[in-house]
Amino acid sequence: MFFSVALLALPILAQSVYAATCNRQYTIQEGDICDSISAAKNVSTYQLSAINTAIIDSTCSNLVPGNTICLGHPGEDCSTTYVVVLDDTCDQIAANHGFNTTILYLNNPQINDECTNIYVGEVLCVSNTVQVPPQPSGTLPGAVIPTTAAPANPTATAVADDDDIPFCDEL
Repeated sequence: MFFSVALLALPILAQSVYAATCNRQYTIQEGDICDSISAAKNVSTYQLSAINTAIIDSTCSNLVPGNTICLGHPGEDCSTTYVVVLDDTCDQIAANHGFNTTILYLNNPQINDECTNIYVGEVLCVSNTVQVPPQPSGTLPGAVIPTTAAPANPTATAVADDDDIPFCDEL
């Protein structure tokens, strides 16, 4: 009997712990997308996805108007954000905010090593200290680029091919 009561109370307890640790919340509106919520509420696209993995899918295509989502947890809430624009690079973003790319990558673990997967409209954490939640297990939150997104730096995604350029000793 005790076991069945404890088992029934577990979801309620988990929900109350979740609600107690969420220091910012947002109610989804009609027409919202993850990047628009992130930009309006100063939360990185990664953080929004990482905190709400049980609610938001990897493509952020299942937002339900009226549902409440968490925006941040105490100690893991980056509210210093930047919206990526055309021709941005990770080096440039980090320099403009006064820190190195190591901090940028730690706060935005969805960015690949070459920084070729940031896109226009993506919201990045630009705090000079690490403030984002740890990466949950499974698919990396925020790693799926929206199909309508434009790369921030289209030339960075092209790899230069210099195989047809002669070396000095071949002239």
